[in-house]
Amino acid sequence: MKNYKLFIFGLALIGINTLSAQNPIVRNQFSADPTARVFNGKVYVFPSHDIPTPAEKPGRKDWFCMADYHVFSSENLTDWTDQGMIVSQNKVKWVDSTSYSMWAPDCIERNGKYYFYFPANKNVADANGRKGFGIGVAIADKPEGPYLPLPEPIKGVFGIDPNVFIDKDGQAYLYWAMGNIVVAKLKDNMTELASEPQIIANLPSKGLKEGPFLFERKGIYYLTIPHVENKIERLEYAIGDNPMGPFKMAGVVMDESPMNCWTNHQSFVQYKDQWYLFYHQDAYSPKFDKNRSICADSLFFNADGTIQKVTPTFRGVGVTSATNTIEIDRYSSKSETGSSIAFLDSTNTFKGWKTILKSKSSWVKYNTVDFGKSKLKSFQVKALSEKGSTLQIHLDKIDGPVMAEVKVPKGKSWNTVEAKVSKFQAGIHNLVVVLKDENLVEIDWVQFK
Repeated sequence: MKNYKLFIFGLALIGINTLSAQNPIVRNQFSADPTARVFNGKVYVFPSHDIPTPAEKPGRKDWFCMADYHVFSSENLTDWTDQGMIVSQNKVKWVDSTSYSMWAPDCIERNGKYYFYFPANKNVADANGRKGFGIGVAIADKPEGPYLPLPEPIKGVFGIDPNVFIDKDGQAYLYWAMGNIVVAKLKDNMTELASEPQIIANLPSKGLKEGPFLFERKGIYYLTIPHVENKIERLEYAIGDNPMGPFKMAGVVMDESPMNCWTNHQSFVQYKDQWYLFYHQDAYSPKFDKNRSICADSLFFNADGTIQKVTPTFRGVGVTSATNTIEIDRYSSKSETGSSIAFLDSTNTFKGWKTILKSKSSWVKYNTVDFGKSKLKSFQVKALSEKGSTLQIHLDKIDGPVMAEVKVPKGKSWNTVEAKVSKFQAGIHNLVVVLKDENLVEIDWVQFK
């Protein structure tokens, strides 16, 4: 344990932070627009990085504000490592460093090099007199960097939200948005266009559409976009048999955010035989949806290749070790009455949430907990109950075996309380926490030892 703590401390010194998370998967900063890629057996996520608006920023103070990019990696989709900042607006020659406009990025590997594509406002006008958004490229030898930005943006590209796809024949394509969704072929050097930009037809003509992400599965090309059909964005998709189209609109991947976040942005990745959807909501900033947080949920296809709609979850994906602190507020399901969640500290939302059980037999379930093979002897809970309460820990279902029962003492402060594990079962199980009496209890986390 001592060596592990020294290892974590060393990572922090060099700008690498380890995160253990469900949804949102990044819990130390605001993040949005995630592009997930599999490189070298790991999942790497390249998001944009929302920040509160600095006082010195010109223009709107209630708008998106992004100054740099981080990259995050994971082997198990549960424990994420912040590899640190890879590109900053202050380190790119062509970017207006006062614009804070480093929006949705992408990254792809080719011939052992990693090409990171990012939009930003230009500090000089192009040959057509346009000074707005360009798309730049930064190149690295490893997915976590360091990345070296090219001195100029890609010529002939005017827009945001770059996405790159390499087809089975080796041809690379660049997609971007600016009112419409645009595509062009890329040269083998991955930094120049090999064809004239082409607007993709047959997409919705009304309502904002942006953020293209294209992937292929079993010969079907899926072009996915956020689109404002009503008042805020939802994730939609079109299908075709060619990366440049034509495409036909096929359905909705994710409905409008239940958190009422105005934007969404998506990527799709297959990892260890399972497909996942990465997206964002405003979980840590419910009153200001320009500070967002990235999430991931499992994705499934129907037999005909159409996509099953994804409902956002708190639980997210991945297996949680029983010996970690389990934040059951990231629940899989809960009782319809008597259970709720709230921020631990509304002035610092990154401290996370608490679970509130307030009526007899109210419960919360957290799925896919790995109890390992060796017997765990004790159960701990950090909880608060002004009148005192009793919690039962069930395995798999509400009326499943009682693994432990713990009494939370009466008081107005948080306590970490321990109880013996009475019925241990090895392997992966669901965990259900049930309030045995009528006395309200607040729970921060639970853990087995």
